[in-house]
Amino acid sequence: MLLLSLAHSFPLSEAPDRFPSQHSKIPSSRTKSPSGFLRFPSERRFHAKSARTEDDSIQNPPISPGTGSPAASSFLSVLCPLLKFFGGGDPSQERNDLLEVATSSLSSLARLPWGSRTSISTTQSIDSTANPPKLQLYEFEACPFCRRVREAMTELDLSAEVYPCPKGSVRHREIVRKIGGQQQFPFLVDLNTGVSLYESGDIVKYLFQQYGQGRNASFGLLESTVLTGWVPTLLRAGRGMTTWERAKPDAPTKLLELFSYENNAYARIVREALCELELPYILHNVGEGSSKYELLVKESSSKEIPYLVDPNTGVKMGDYKKILSYLFQTYSKES
Repeated sequence: MLLLSLAHSFPLSEAPDRFPSQHSKIPSSRTKSPSGFLRFPSERRFHAKSARTEDDSIQNPPISPGTGSPAASSFLSVLCPLLKFFGGGDPSQERNDLLEVATSSLSSLARLPWGSRTSISTTQSIDSTANPPKLQLYEFEACPFCRRVREAMTELDLSAEVYPCPKGSVRHREIVRKIGGQQQFPFLVDLNTGVSLYESGDIVKYLFQQYGQGRNASFGLLESTVLTGWVPTLLRAGRGMTTWERAKPDAPTKLLELFSYENNAYARIVREALCELELPYILHNVGEGSSKYELLVKESSSKEIPYLVDPNTGVKMGDYKKILSYLFQTYSKES
């Protein structure tokens, strides 16, 4: 395929074998942002240095200092309007359920076995209220390289605060530029260590080094992205790529919570909506073998995926169609 050929044209390079040494206590600060109070590392941040990879070239170009204009054209900037043109139109309107489930299921099939099961036993607390996640991920659902990181988080049974950065973002992209220097995705902030990273390959290797209990990423997780990582983006016709024009400009006071795992066909559809509405949320990855099933059953009395908790309204619900309807009704501007 032409698009896959284009993807192969970008150079690949390996991430460094070692990451910066960790400090026992790195103070963090709370910064007021358009989406509320976010916890960022102090100035003592560490960045894993590596040669430019496919992430740099295909995702979002660096921003020229002082101008805010892209330094180079972005592959996704070209792909985005094409996908939206041939895509599903207004995301808030009633959808063809058969088509939605079919394309999302084929997307999941293309990415098997990654993002479906947990490979380690996590030491993370399941009490998200008392112990919120210390990982912050800035990404957008349709990006193949952001998907790579989410697959790794499912495998590691990690929860994270997700700050969607769709094209046309009114909040989170600017935050990334301010703390990282450029609008490039995915971008990870680990408040446990003070480390902040661009580059999906670097992020995955860092996560496994830090939280993998001595294990490496499963075979093919890193290498397969340029081969089949684009399939969900194409099949879903750009869902989860751009901000919906009627999304409310102000973020809710509290983070929503979503029980999901990366390769679940129904959860993908919900994550796309959260991205298009630019709603920050806590992502609880509940892949096969996850320790978080206890929390899910406590919340929902079942193991149904996806499952949404909105502390702003008190709503708790499963069924992706009901969740979609709720999100667009609650977090859309009046027409």
